[in-house]
Amino acid sequence: MTLDDVAAMGRAIDAEVAKAVVDQSATVRLLLVAVLSGGHVLLEGPPGTAKTLLAQSFARTLGLDFGRIQFTPDLMPGDIVGANLFNFQTSAFALTKGPVFCELLLADEINRTPPKTQAALLEAMQERSITLDGRTERLSERFTVVATQNPIEQQGVYPLPEAQLDRFLFKIGIDYPSEAAERAIVAQYGAAGGVPRAAEQGVEQVADAPALAEAIAAVQGVSLVEEIVGYVVALVRATRVHADLASGASPRAAAALASAARAAAALDGRDYVIPDDVKALAAPMLRHRLILSPAAEIDGRRIDDVVAELIESVEAPR
Repeated sequence: MTLDDVAAMGRAIDAEVAKAVVDQSATVRLLLVAVLSGGHVLLEGPPGTAKTLLAQSFARTLGLDFGRIQFTPDLMPGDIVGANLFNFQTSAFALTKGPVFCELLLADEINRTPPKTQAALLEAMQERSITLDGRTERLSERFTVVATQNPIEQQGVYPLPEAQLDRFLFKIGIDYPSEAAERAIVAQYGAAGGVPRAAEQGVEQVADAPALAEAIAAVQGVSLVEEIVGYVVALVRATRVHADLASGASPRAAAALASAARAAAALDGRDYVIPDDVKALAAPMLRHRLILSPAAEIDGRRIDDVVAELIESVEAPR
């Protein structure tokens, strides 16, 4: 598969998802960047903004095995990964697989379950495997988590710990739509009954496992010159000395940003990364990895504003 084919696949996926979800092309692009670079995505927004439908539609276009977990306060780790249960017929323990054994997992309202259960996903996200009773079970190489969470200002939520947030490649804010987009949503779904489903909106599969593997291989051919490497490192290191930040981004974030920039370049049909690729991904890549200082919080500063300042202050290669 050529890089032009990767770009064409990206456009086709966006067009199919748009049949079910209005005005979310930027989010679809970030989801595809995550899949092509082996990352996971955290979607944050109020209920009713089509986060679940977006994940379902995206999985359908790629032909991925889709799984969903509704996180609740009483959810246990075994409800996610599964358990070894004794089979009285064979007199042996057998693995009963949990919903994590899929290719794209929707972790719905992940911050409504306690930290012990949230942590059950850590190994799966990092290693693409789980360990049960000392035995390691491999997950799909394409295993991707798309988690949704309610804004932390809402009641009944458990904020994700920093270690788990760092496992997410992107944090994407899903806000209320514009008036024009909301009119389109009401016109499309207002006369229909029941819960919206991707298949009912005509969303079709445009890629399969071999095509996705070829696209991922094509991304590996995108070059990352030393100047871009230096720019990524400088941008991430600048987060650690900014006066408004109590905690900056890790080396893992720098490596992930470079990897994601290669995928973004491929979706544009380019075999090289440019500074604009890095700049476009900086906010969703960094916003969940940075912590404001107490003084900045009192002043009402926002993480995205700090990231914008960093992009302006760190000199990009020409």
